[in-house]
Amino acid sequence: MSGAGPSKARRDEVIGALRRGTVPARGLDLLAVGLDSFGPTIDEELARAAAGGGVFKCIRGEWGSGKTFASRWIADRARRAGFVTSEIQISDTETPLHHLQTVYRRLVERLAVGEGDTGAFRSLIDAWFFVLEEDALADGSIGEHDHDALAAATDRLVETRLAEVSRTNPTFAAVLRAYRRAMLESDLATAEGLVAWLGGQPNVAASVKRSAGIKGEIDHAGALSFLQGLLTVVRDSGHSGLLVVIDEVETLQRMRTDTRDKSLNALRQLIDEVDGGRFPGLYLLITGTPAFFDGPQGVQRLAPLAQRLATDFSADPRFDNPRAVQLRLMGFDRDRLVELGGNVRNVFLVGSPQADRLSAVVDDVYLATLADAVTGRLGGQTGVAPRIYLKKLVGDVLDRVELYPDFDPRKDYQLTFGDGELSEVERNAERGLSPDDIELDLDEGSGES
Repeated sequence: MSGAGPSKARRDEVIGALRRGTVPARGLDLLAVGLDSFGPTIDEELARAAAGGGVFKCIRGEWGSGKTFASRWIADRARRAGFVTSEIQISDTETPLHHLQTVYRRLVERLAVGEGDTGAFRSLIDAWFFVLEEDALADGSIGEHDHDALAAATDRLVETRLAEVSRTNPTFAAVLRAYRRAMLESDLATAEGLVAWLGGQPNVAASVKRSAGIKGEIDHAGALSFLQGLLTVVRDSGHSGLLVVIDEVETLQRMRTDTRDKSLNALRQLIDEVDGGRFPGLYLLITGTPAFFDGPQGVQRLAPLAQRLATDFSADPRFDNPRAVQLRLMGFDRDRLVELGGNVRNVFLVGSPQADRLSAVVDDVYLATLADAVTGRLGGQTGVAPRIYLKKLVGDVLDRVELYPDFDPRKDYQLTFGDGELSEVERNAERGLSPDDIELDLDEGSGES
């Protein structure tokens, strides 16, 4: 690796995630393979969002091609550019896409800044009020110890900054003012309840809601206004913008017809709102399989959405346009898988007392041998192999080489898979099935509207 390499703490976080078989939340630039060509375009689009534009982008790839990795790589890049980020996993029960109020709640829960630590919503609000107070004091007409005048001036700035939001939904500003009053009065329980309500959480006490003159919970339409308000808070508090990843959108194909159609229409609505300029500073990124974008149970069910996302992939992949609405991932071949293994090994070496031995024993030849073994067990489907390959490389090989001076993976290790450690896609590959061989549950039985 070039330069000084990652810190020991960053190394441990990345390696720990791979050992568990998950995608690290940060540090993905240390591992990325085949993504560098997208970097300049992503940076241009982030700059456009930071300048007050809105960006919508799709990552398209087969199962195992690295869509989640790529989206987190982009999010990592965005945070380094000053963005706040959030990642949402779509599911039928927990986060249905057509319930935008639930999507908004998950978005708020997963807000991340800086190094990627989530739960940043309240700190963003507090930072925003600090900026407003500084702006109120800037002209010198109010003394910093004149608390009543400062509070009144800050309230006026809340109204001014959120004027566009308040035209459609004045509740966002009203709750923020109530939150600030509760903080000034040291009523922390009420303040925390108001932040929870503002973040879309259900079951907030009635007494808390009465303090702000509100009733009920955020609804579908209100969620869009609150997202608009959140963007104002994000940008006014000194951040470049907000990047939101909606991952695994292809799960819509497995939902009931009415749910799927409502979700597709909600996605179309979000795209139109971004294109219409309602969300300045928002970079909205979704991931999905080619079947979702091109198949009859996905985007193609809704003609207006299909038209917005249409991208020509008939040419040689070398000439794909990274500025198009869809970004195609080509997945892993053997060379890329071995290169990825080399990147992981190099991260593992950081701070290891056995670095020389690790480099010698787990050399590039062995990385290729392990890659072939894993891929062979998965029916030759290289694109499905990266997760389990890295899990085996770290937990079964590199750890043991570091811990045991006489461990030689060429003699002392035999690749085995426990059924419980494989994902559904990996298990099907081991059985000789490709993702396209698996029938989707498209039952359109009773209960649909």
